[in-house]
Amino acid sequence: MKQIKYIHSDAVSPGEIRTIRKKLNLTQAAFAEFVCVSKKTVERWEYGKENVSGPIVTLISLLGEYPEFERKMRVPEKTLPLRLWYMFQNQVCTVIDVDERMRRVKIFNFTSDLLKRAFGKEEEPFYERYEAFLESRCFPAGRDKMKLQLEHLGLPFYDPILIIEKTQGRVAGDFFWVRIER
Repeated sequence: MKQIKYIHSDAVSPGEIRTIRKKLNLTQAAFAEFVCVSKKTVERWEYGKENVSGPIVTLISLLGEYPEFERKMRVPEKTLPLRLWYMFQNQVCTVIDVDERMRRVKIFNFTSDLLKRAFGKEEEPFYERYEAFLESRCFPAGRDKMKLQLEHLGLPFYDPILIIEKTQGRVAGDFFWVRIER
């Protein structure tokens, strides 16, 4: 098999890292959070005497070309009382903010794969679509021996959001799940 080769630098200078961080308008702490390292590591990179090697070289190159990627990956500000994180394995696919009292839903997709998005190609789902989504992440309301299942979960009645809080919305046969943040 023919070996694939890539064009990339072997290292990046402390100044280049600092320039990209400032171009993104991030503090050292925020940049550290974004690139999954400690603030001390960012300080060492920026004020060190030697060039830095490793995966950060490729990331700095990509951020130099596509600085909007950092903004795209930011967790949106929570403006509604309830937040659901729709996940595929460990990947955040959709963040769903909900006001149940006002029946409002706002979503933020973090994947272009429509099959991994909570609402597919829908960008502004109605509350009824949100309710259908919740029901799709738990057992059906008409399930045989539903009362036994609810008893097993310690729930007094069928409520999809309560069921998802207990089960993380895990359904047999897929790798999707839901984390709820109130």
